[in-house]
Amino acid sequence: MASPSASAPAPVVVKISPMAHLAVGLLTLGLLSLVFAGPSWFGLLLFIPVPLSLAIIRYRTTADQENVTVRTLLGSETVPWDDIDGLRFTKRSWARARRHDGSELLLPAVTFSTLPLLTAASRGRVPNPYR
Repeated sequence: MASPSASAPAPVVVKISPMAHLAVGLLTLGLLSLVFAGPSWFGLLLFIPVPLSLAIIRYRTTADQENVTVRTLLGSETVPWDDIDGLRFTKRSWARARRHDGSELLLPAVTFSTLPLLTAASRGRVPNPYR
């Protein structure tokens, strides 16, 4: 007899592509031109890329059969799938989970193209739009 955890699929982790660090590096190069051309206090501009890189590393959505966990720059929140009424997409690219109480939870890095991954992880609680 197989244990219940043996048949459970692995959690799905949706995160920002590490290639986004390339954009942060290009921003840093652009800021360097301002730092070298301007007054010495312009050196403080070089602190801007630090939180951007930290956001790329931290922001993610992890989904399994029971819960969805959202990790942001300063914290994380775990919500059971049963508390989620549905997903919606705004003009921005990341999905928002609408809870039964009317509040919304931003799902970092979850786009329309990653919905099949959430369908598999949630055992069909999130519908697959590509069927």
